[in-house]
Amino acid sequence: MEGNFLTAVFLPLALFIIMLGMGLSLTLDDYKRVLIYPKAVVIGLVLQLVMLPIVGFGIASVFPLKPELAVGVMILVACPGGATSNMITFLAEGDVALSVTLTAFSSLITVFTIPLVVNFAMQTFLGAGTTLQLPVLNTVLQIAVMTLLPLAIGMVVNRYAPGIATKANKPVRWLSLFFLSVVLTGIILQDRDNLIPYVIAVGWVTLILNVATMALGFAIATLAKLGEKRATAITVEVGIQNGTLAIAIASSPTLLNNPALAIPAAIYSLLMFVTGLGFAWWANPRRSLGK
Repeated sequence: MEGNFLTAVFLPLALFIIMLGMGLSLTLDDYKRVLIYPKAVVIGLVLQLVMLPIVGFGIASVFPLKPELAVGVMILVACPGGATSNMITFLAEGDVALSVTLTAFSSLITVFTIPLVVNFAMQTFLGAGTTLQLPVLNTVLQIAVMTLLPLAIGMVVNRYAPGIATKANKPVRWLSLFFLSVVLTGIILQDRDNLIPYVIAVGWVTLILNVATMALGFAIATLAKLGEKRATAITVEVGIQNGTLAIAIASSPTLLNNPALAIPAAIYSLLMFVTGLGFAWWANPRRSLGK
């Protein structure tokens, strides 16, 4: 499969379907919920939008990564949340409503913050002379089309045809998983000669990023006395990133068009299921024993 076809067609389609599926389960009440528990939402968003880039920058700076892989790590931390975090929060018996609310708000805000974080990372790690750059306005519009448009379509369907939304939700999720699998497989096969060196170089870094951000999210939410279910939701929201969006930004022909930048997100997208499901397994028995 040609790399350009993969990144130009399959990847945007996968992201569109994933965000459509998310929209099918969202309502306006998910945005109004910030009025119900503003403290948890504000803490969660600050951790996602401020702490994540800081931790990612620290990890990318401290560990001996190639410049393009360091930028790839920063692209990843610029894309928090996603449908996967909602699913893992549900399995961990966390506050799913809070998880969905944080995903909904971060999806809106990161449309504007992603170009700033990524351009800063490229200037820092690739040097001032790099020709790679995300034009802010063009990037905002493209990310909005890939994420906010399908999100809005899904919400409209859920609002005016809830029966259709309910029936379509599961097939859409499976379809998005299929397209995401095709994209990940394609990226790995496209650079298969460098796969082992990439895994060795950045696999453990993305694992550290994943575990460290989950631990920090849990610690801060616990110290803030948000309650166990909300702490669980924030842990997952902070620790599980939107790998599909990160891959799209790195490798889409209309954005950065550099598959090497997508390697950290591709490896992370495989690892996060292991750590996320591991956390869900740990959280469930722990809560049951406390009852």
